[in-house]
Amino acid sequence: MKRMKCMFITAITLLAAMAVPLCLKAQQAHKPQQYAVIDLGTLGGTYSEARGISNSGWVSGRSTLAGDTEVHAFVWRRGVMIDLGTLGGPNSDNYFLPNDWGEVVGPSETPNPDPLGQDFCGFGTHLNCLPFLWWNGMRTALPTLAGGDNAGAAGVNDGGEVVGAAENTTSDPTCIPPQVRQYEPVLWERGKIRELPIFPGDTIGAAHAINEKGQITGWSGNCAFTLFHALLWEKGRAFDLGNLGGAMNTQGLAINNQGQVVGYGDTAGDATFHAFLWQNGVMTDLGTLPGDVGSAASGINSKGQVVGGSFDASGNTRGTMWQNGVITDLNTLIAPNSPFVLLAGEGINSAGQIAGEAWLPAVGQVHAVLALPVEGRETGESESATPTALSEITQRPDIAVPEIVRQLMQRRGPFGGFKVGLGAALGR
Repeated sequence: MKRMKCMFITAITLLAAMAVPLCLKAQQAHKPQQYAVIDLGTLGGTYSEARGISNSGWVSGRSTLAGDTEVHAFVWRRGVMIDLGTLGGPNSDNYFLPNDWGEVVGPSETPNPDPLGQDFCGFGTHLNCLPFLWWNGMRTALPTLAGGDNAGAAGVNDGGEVVGAAENTTSDPTCIPPQVRQYEPVLWERGKIRELPIFPGDTIGAAHAINEKGQITGWSGNCAFTLFHALLWEKGRAFDLGNLGGAMNTQGLAINNQGQVVGYGDTAGDATFHAFLWQNGVMTDLGTLPGDVGSAASGINSKGQVVGGSFDASGNTRGTMWQNGVITDLNTLIAPNSPFVLLAGEGINSAGQIAGEAWLPAVGQVHAVLALPVEGRETGESESATPTALSEITQRPDIAVPEIVRQLMQRRGPFGGFKVGLGAALGR
């Protein structure tokens, strides 16, 4: 899948190469960066969600169409949201960031019913689900494992290497219906599929993200979804990243070019989960915002800046950044009079631009958003002359999201077992 391409090397890329890893030790206090928020809109429906942003500024995600009955993957660039369509079925999806060429991958339904009545894509239609790669207006289906009917793509690097999950031919009575067969983490190289090893004793797994060095992160576990091991694949081997004290549920969601991995893991007792950073063989609990019970990290850039979401016992969630050992509510880094409540940061690039989703109370919708660093403005400085107290911008309103949003966040596909951002609140 690798191809020769010409690309202008931007200053962002150069800065990424010079970036330093995250240090969890507290640094000298400094003025936090403030952000301006852009509403990326939708594909006609009332819900959209940005899943990541590349260093070159491509944003990918998913959105409902008019009527909120179908969901399509999208890519956004310079003010234009492009519907990536499907492989013939009603729905497609995107889980993680595009690469710097603007390539986007994901799972898509076909018009063909699944022969075993499975719902691999997770939309409730029981249609055959296949992985796709989209680039420059062209959508290509990727191969499945021999004998397997379904697969889904999750992550892609600048070399065109794609990772995800693919069904095999082994039926497993422990799978949660309607899933019947086991599925494995896979890598697509030059259009060919290769199965990745899993943790000893596990039966299923999925690869979520791949960096430019070919390092991959994801998980393996059992088909009953009661056990997940966070994994790092390197040089053909799978390494267990450990846990935060819990015995059941740990997953790697993103990896940067320094080999740092972020995700979430159950804490002791498995009653909740926290965001983690794994580096140099050590998994560190990134904690939650004050008063919250759980968190998940879904994006990390080459500077070691981490984004995700933190939620309270009632399920209210806030977009979160971890930097230099400090956790920050993203809503305190935008103008106090902002019309947005940032629910999650899903991805962050080397320029510090954050892709995620926000609640718009004025219209009662969730939209994909892009938060851009603003130079010369301190945290809390409003764009209007009307001051707003910190307590007002950190207060979490009751979010009466549409039912379609709840269904999307709670669905279980090959990558739907993780809870990130708003899903952390609604999927418990």
